[in-house]
Amino acid sequence: METIISSIPGYRVYEYVLVLSPHEELWNRIMKVKEDFAGTYQTDHARWGRPQIGLVSFTQHAMMEERIINRLRTVAMGYPPFKVELKDFGSFPSHTIYINVTSKLPVQGLIKEIRTDTQRLMKLNDDHKPHFIMEPYITIARKLKPWQYEKGWLEYSHKHFTGRFIAEGMTLLRRPEGELKYHTLHTFSFQNMPVATKQGALF
Repeated sequence: METIISSIPGYRVYEYVLVLSPHEELWNRIMKVKEDFAGTYQTDHARWGRPQIGLVSFTQHAMMEERIINRLRTVAMGYPPFKVELKDFGSFPSHTIYINVTSKLPVQGLIKEIRTDTQRLMKLNDDHKPHFIMEPYITIARKLKPWQYEKGWLEYSHKHFTGRFIAEGMTLLRRPEGELKYHTLHTFSFQNMPVATKQGALF
Protein backbone atom coordinates (compact mmCIF):
# COMPACT_ATOMS: atom_id res chain seq x y z
CA MET A 1 0.00 0.00 0.00
CA GLU A 2 2.84 2.37 0.90
CA THR A 3 4.43 2.21 -2.56
CA ILE A 4 1.10 2.80 -4.32
CA ILE A 5 0.48 5.95 -2.26
CA SER A 6 4.01 7.34 -2.70
CA SER A 7 3.78 6.99 -6.49
CA ILE A 8 0.78 9.37 -6.71
CA PRO A 9 2.40 12.75 -7.55
CA GLY A 10 1.22 14.78 -4.53
CA TYR A 11 2.12 11.95 -2.17
CA ARG A 12 5.69 11.64 -3.44
CA VAL A 13 8.02 11.99 -0.46
CA TYR A 14 11.06 14.29 -0.65
CA GLU A 15 13.91 15.16 1.68
CA TYR A 16 14.44 18.89 2.13
CA VAL A 17 17.16 21.05 3.64
CA LEU A 18 17.06 24.82 4.16
CA VAL A 19 20.51 26.44 3.94
CA LEU A 20 22.57 29.63 3.97
CA SER A 21 25.20 29.77 1.21
CA PRO A 22 28.40 31.85 1.15
CA HIS A 23 29.29 34.11 -1.80
CA GLU A 24 31.21 32.63 -4.72
CA GLU A 25 34.76 33.55 -3.65
CA LEU A 26 34.29 32.08 -0.16
CA TRP A 27 32.42 29.07 -1.63
CA ASN A 28 35.47 28.37 -3.81
CA ARG A 29 37.88 28.73 -0.88
CA ILE A 30 35.87 26.24 1.18
CA MET A 31 35.64 23.84 -1.79
CA LYS A 32 39.45 23.98 -2.00
CA VAL A 33 39.69 22.95 1.70
CA LYS A 34 37.24 20.10 1.03
CA GLU A 35 39.16 18.96 -2.07
CA ASP A 36 42.47 19.01 -0.16
CA PHE A 37 40.94 16.97 2.67
CA ALA A 38 39.40 14.49 0.21
CA GLY A 39 42.74 14.01 -1.54
CA THR A 40 44.81 13.60 1.63
CA TYR A 41 42.41 11.36 3.53
CA GLN A 42 40.82 9.45 0.62
CA THR A 43 37.21 10.40 1.28
CA ASP A 44 34.81 11.35 -1.51
CA HIS A 45 32.24 12.57 1.03
CA ALA A 46 34.37 15.72 1.41
CA ARG A 47 34.04 16.44 -2.33
CA TRP A 48 30.29 15.93 -2.63
CA GLY A 49 28.74 18.24 -0.07
CA ARG A 50 28.16 21.91 -0.91
CA PRO A 51 29.72 24.54 1.37
CA GLN A 52 26.62 25.69 3.23
CA ILE A 53 25.10 26.15 6.69
CA GLY A 54 22.13 23.89 7.28
CA LEU A 55 19.19 25.45 9.16
CA VAL A 56 16.60 22.66 9.14
CA SER A 57 16.21 19.30 7.42
CA PHE A 58 12.88 17.53 7.03
CA THR A 59 10.98 14.93 5.00
CA GLN A 60 7.54 15.74 3.59
CA HIS A 61 5.00 15.02 0.84
CA ALA A 62 5.32 17.11 -2.33
CA MET A 63 1.77 18.44 -1.87
CA MET A 64 2.91 20.37 1.26
CA GLU A 65 5.59 22.30 -0.67
CA GLU A 66 3.53 25.33 -1.60
CA ARG A 67 2.36 25.95 1.97
CA ILE A 68 5.90 25.54 3.35
CA ILE A 69 7.35 27.87 0.68
CA ASN A 70 4.71 30.53 1.43
CA ARG A 71 5.46 30.33 5.16
CA LEU A 72 9.25 30.51 4.65
CA ARG A 73 8.82 33.46 2.28
CA THR A 74 6.95 35.32 5.03
CA VAL A 75 9.70 34.57 7.59
CA ALA A 76 12.36 35.80 5.15
CA MET A 77 10.44 39.00 4.34
CA GLY A 78 10.62 40.06 7.99
CA TYR A 79 14.23 39.00 8.63
CA PRO A 80 17.20 41.34 8.03
CA PRO A 81 20.34 40.31 6.09
CA PHE A 82 23.13 39.51 8.57
CA LYS A 83 26.87 38.87 8.72
CA VAL A 84 28.15 35.31 9.13
CA GLU A 85 31.66 34.88 10.57
CA LEU A 86 33.67 31.70 10.04
CA LYS A 87 36.79 30.81 12.03
CA ASP A 88 38.96 27.68 12.18
CA PHE A 89 37.76 24.10 12.51
CA GLY A 90 35.72 21.96 14.88
CA SER A 91 34.68 18.32 14.98
CA PHE A 92 32.04 15.82 16.03
CA PRO A 93 34.23 13.08 17.49
CA SER A 94 34.92 10.11 15.30
CA HIS A 95 33.02 11.10 12.14
CA THR A 96 32.85 14.82 11.10
CA ILE A 97 35.18 17.82 10.69
CA TYR A 98 33.72 21.24 9.99
CA ILE A 99 34.37 25.01 9.86
CA ASN A 100 33.13 26.89 12.93
CA VAL A 101 30.46 29.56 12.60
CA THR A 102 31.38 32.09 15.33
CA SER A 103 28.42 34.46 14.77
CA LYS A 104 25.77 32.02 15.98
CA LEU A 105 23.08 34.38 17.34
CA PRO A 106 21.52 35.70 14.11
CA VAL A 107 21.52 32.17 12.65
CA GLN A 108 19.88 30.76 15.78
CA GLY A 109 17.36 33.62 15.83
CA LEU A 110 16.37 32.77 12.25
CA ILE A 111 16.02 29.05 13.06
CA LYS A 112 13.82 29.82 16.09
CA GLU A 113 11.56 31.94 13.93
CA ILE A 114 11.31 29.20 11.29
CA ARG A 115 10.60 26.64 14.02
CA THR A 116 7.78 28.76 15.49
CA ASP A 117 6.18 29.43 12.10
CA THR A 118 6.74 26.24 10.13
CA GLN A 119 7.44 23.28 12.41
CA ARG A 120 3.94 21.81 12.10
CA LEU A 121 3.99 21.95 8.28
CA MET A 122 7.40 20.21 8.14
CA LYS A 123 6.38 17.19 10.22
CA LEU A 124 5.52 14.17 8.05
CA ASN A 125 4.72 11.83 10.96
CA ASP A 126 6.09 10.86 14.38
CA ASP A 127 9.07 9.12 12.78
CA HIS A 128 9.85 12.05 10.47
CA LYS A 129 10.01 15.25 12.50
CA PRO A 130 11.97 18.28 11.27
CA HIS A 131 15.54 18.55 12.58
CA PHE A 132 16.46 22.14 13.49
CA ILE A 133 20.25 22.60 13.42
CA MET A 134 20.75 24.98 16.36
CA GLU A 135 24.58 24.76 16.29
CA PRO A 136 25.53 26.17 12.86
CA TYR A 137 28.63 24.91 11.02
CA ILE A 138 29.92 24.18 7.49
CA THR A 139 30.89 20.54 6.92
CA ILE A 140 34.33 19.79 5.49
CA ALA A 141 34.05 16.00 5.71
CA ARG A 142 31.58 13.61 7.32
CA LYS A 143 31.04 9.85 7.61
CA LEU A 144 34.76 9.51 8.27
CA LYS A 145 36.34 6.21 9.20
CA PRO A 146 38.15 6.24 12.56
CA TRP A 147 41.62 6.60 10.99
CA GLN A 148 40.45 9.40 8.66
CA TYR A 149 38.93 11.28 11.57
CA GLU A 150 41.90 10.81 13.92
CA LYS A 151 44.57 11.82 11.40
CA GLY A 152 42.41 14.53 9.85
CA TRP A 153 41.48 16.12 13.18
CA LEU A 154 45.11 15.96 14.37
CA GLU A 155 45.97 18.16 11.36
CA TYR A 156 42.87 20.39 11.15
CA SER A 157 42.64 21.15 14.88
CA HIS A 158 45.82 23.23 14.34
CA LYS A 159 44.86 24.75 10.98
CA HIS A 160 43.40 28.24 10.59
CA PHE A 161 40.59 29.47 8.41
CA THR A 162 38.72 32.77 8.43
CA GLY A 163 35.92 33.99 6.23
CA ARG A 164 32.77 36.08 6.37
CA PHE A 165 29.75 36.71 4.21
CA ILE A 166 26.46 38.56 4.34
CA ALA A 167 23.52 36.15 4.39
CA GLU A 168 21.05 37.91 2.10
CA GLY A 169 18.66 34.98 1.84
CA MET A 170 18.14 31.27 2.40
CA THR A 171 17.68 28.44 -0.09
CA LEU A 172 15.41 25.40 0.08
CA LEU A 173 16.95 22.28 -1.49
CA ARG A 174 15.12 19.05 -2.25
CA ARG A 175 15.86 15.49 -3.33
CA PRO A 176 13.71 12.39 -3.85
CA GLU A 177 13.88 10.21 -0.74
CA GLY A 178 16.93 7.94 -0.82
CA GLU A 179 18.79 9.81 -3.60
CA LEU A 180 22.15 11.55 -3.19
CA LYS A 181 21.85 14.85 -4.99
CA TYR A 182 19.87 17.88 -3.81
CA HIS A 183 18.44 20.41 -6.26
CA THR A 184 17.51 24.03 -5.56
CA LEU A 185 13.77 24.41 -5.13
CA HIS A 186 13.39 28.03 -3.99
CA THR A 187 15.46 30.98 -2.73
CA PHE A 188 14.03 33.45 -0.19
CA SER A 189 15.47 36.97 0.18
CA PHE A 190 15.79 38.58 3.62
CA GLN A 191 13.94 41.91 3.28
CA ASN A 192 13.64 43.21 6.86
CA MET A 193 10.08 44.39 6.28
CA PRO A 194 7.92 45.55 9.18
CA VAL A 195 5.55 43.00 10.73
CA ALA A 196 2.43 44.67 9.29
CA THR A 197 3.70 44.12 5.75
CA LYS A 198 4.42 40.49 6.57
CA GLN A 199 0.92 40.02 7.98
CA GLY A 200 -0.55 41.43 4.81
CA ALA A 201 1.42 38.89 2.77
CA LEU A 202 -0.22 36.03 4.67
CA PHE A 203 -3.77 36.87 3.62
